[in-house]
Amino acid sequence: GNFFLSQNFPNPFNPTTRITFSLPERTFTSLKIYDVSGREVKTYLNAVTSPGTYTVTFDGTGLSSGVYFYRLITDKFMESKKMVLIK
Repeated sequence: GNFFLSQNFPNPFNPTTRITFSLPERTFTSLKIYDVSGREVKTYLNAVTSPGTYTVTFDGTGLSSGVYFYRLITDKFMESKKMVLIK
């Protein structure tokens, strides 16, 4: 298996969107959301995580419209993707 981070769906979104990722092995995992200036707006995971496929729902209620980034970091993998909140 491979590490995988999906593009969020739907995108653009208002106010919720889903992010799916897969882990082929037990590993430290961090999944965080950042605004366009790099400020962390949400942490979903920051812990050792079992292998499998996970889906989280990001709720942008209370945030301004614009571009956000989500970043998956593990011991062996890092990827970021962009998403757009339109209110």
